[in-house]
Amino acid sequence: MKVHRSTTRYSDRSGASRRRFLQQSAAALGALSLSGAPCLRAAEPELEALYRAAREEGTLSFYGGGPIAVHRRSADAFSQAFPGIKVEVAAGFSNVLAPRIDAQIAAGRLEVDVAMLQTLQDFERWKRAGALLPYRPAGSEQIPDGFKDPEATSIGVAVYAVAYAYNPERVRSEDAPKSALDFLDSRFSGQIISTYPHDDDITLYLYWTIVQKYGWDFMQRFMANKPRFIRGHLGVAREIAQGRAGLSFDATTSTSYGEQQRGGKIELVFPATDRMPIWANSAAIFRGAPHPNAARLFLSWTLAREQQSRLPRGIWPTRRDVTPPQGLRPITDYNIANGYREFIIDERRVVELRRQFETYIGPVKGEPVI
Repeated sequence: MKVHRSTTRYSDRSGASRRRFLQQSAAALGALSLSGAPCLRAAEPELEALYRAAREEGTLSFYGGGPIAVHRRSADAFSQAFPGIKVEVAAGFSNVLAPRIDAQIAAGRLEVDVAMLQTLQDFERWKRAGALLPYRPAGSEQIPDGFKDPEATSIGVAVYAVAYAYNPERVRSEDAPKSALDFLDSRFSGQIISTYPHDDDITLYLYWTIVQKYGWDFMQRFMANKPRFIRGHLGVAREIAQGRAGLSFDATTSTSYGEQQRGGKIELVFPATDRMPIWANSAAIFRGAPHPNAARLFLSWTLAREQQSRLPRGIWPTRRDVTPPQGLRPITDYNIANGYREFIIDERRVVELRRQFETYIGPVKGEPVI
């Protein structure tokens, strides 16, 4: 699969944004001081020094799981806030980027500074190998333990969810499914679309939660309804939004809202009867990274309140002290399945589940859509 790259460099058009970040981060550090006394004046120069060191390095190499456009926007904003730092972005499927990083680690020639991926099992593996550099950005105390590594080797930067989606021209709102069992209704035969559970990790977790509740008989009945499988959640959202598919229980909220904002005909339903899988895309800095100060600065900036409050609809902040995007409740207010990290690091179970789902669905086919 092709991995997209982009490079951005900007003049200082957002000094105010940088100053707000430094002040907010310094204030957070002050709140954490052991004496309890404010250390704003001490902390702000420390953060300015980090920026100076990052500017001396001149470059940040960032690997991001998902569409290139999402990460390019972040890179652009970071470059505007911190001029003099060139941002190189490689984006694509997390399970494609991780082997590239493995190869760099094995060769002892790291190109990547920081990675933000869905494949949490890779962070766990890199942690055990001592390949990650511990770092606690200011404000990390606002992130729940379930979204960060206790040893500070990785940290969640944004929470995603998998919900139901349908095209209102193909499915009436009153007929929209409310549970996974509704997708077994014969009226939806040939209209359902999903990614392959044995190809996508979060979809594997979703299907596992379903069969845990309804049994493996669910899969036999589901396959009798002739679902279509493709590779990538962006493709699921696009097929529904353009009317080429009717509905799915495997629609990520971020891509669905994105297609909706682009004029696609797609509506989301948050399941009430069944638990909605969530996960936090996590980020980590690599030990021996060529630009460690730029990596620290980028991670601190990404987790600052200002950036967390600017997440697009369909993505939740990991920080407790940041209000979610308009129209969404805090992620913990929903009926959620929040065991993805523990699930995906159980390699033996994951391998067996992939094999089982392939026996029902067949081998993965087609090119990924990202």
